[in-house]
Amino acid sequence: MESATTRDRMIEAAIALMRRTGVSGAGINEIVRESGAPKGSMYHFFPGGKREILATSLGVYATRIVAFLDETLAPGKTPEAKVKALFKAFARRVEGFDFQQSCAAGCVSLDLDEDSEVIRQAAKAAFDDYVAAIERHFDFGNPRATRSFASLLLTAIEGAYIRARAEHSSQAFAEAGDWLAHLAKASGCAPRWPPG
Repeated sequence: MESATTRDRMIEAAIALMRRTGVSGAGINEIVRESGAPKGSMYHFFPGGKREILATSLGVYATRIVAFLDETLAPGKTPEAKVKALFKAFARRVEGFDFQQSCAAGCVSLDLDEDSEVIRQAAKAAFDDYVAAIERHFDFGNPRATRSFASLLLTAIEGAYIRARAEHSSQAFAEAGDWLAHLAKASGCAPRWPPG
C-alpha cells in the first residue's frame, strides 16, 4: 500500500508542478522534492523518467477534468446556462489557486520541445477528451457543428487561463462565458441530457 501511496504522491506533485510551470518546472528533482518521495522511486514507478511520469500524470488529470466538465454541465437546463456555469466554474478554479495554476495540458503545451512527443500526445489526448465531454452536453442538430462548438469552448477556456494568470483576474472567463452563452442561445443549440 505504501508503494501505491508513493506513486500517487509523485503523480499529484507532477500535476501541481505542470499546472504551475509546464514541462520545464516539472523535472525529476522538483517532483521528488514536492512529493517527498525517495528519488529512487521515480525510476521504480516510471522507468521512462520525466516524460513517462508527466504523460501518466496528464492522463490522471484529464480524467478528473472530464468528470468536472460532466458535473458542471449536467445541471444546466439551457445551452446558455450550461456555458455560463462552465466558465464560472473555471473562474472559481483559477481564483482558488490565486491565479498561480492553469490547466496542466495547456501549460505543458506552451512548453514543449522536440524531445517531448510523448507529452505532446498526452496533452492532445486530454484536449480530445475535454472536447468530447463538452460535446456530450450540447446538440446543434449536426455532429460537426456540435463538436466545433465544444472545441470553441475549450479554446476559450484555455485562452482565459492564460489571461487570468497574466492579469491576476478571472474577468476573461466572465467575458468569454457571456459571449459564448449568447452565441449558444442565438444559434439554437439544444441542451443534451443525458449526455451521449
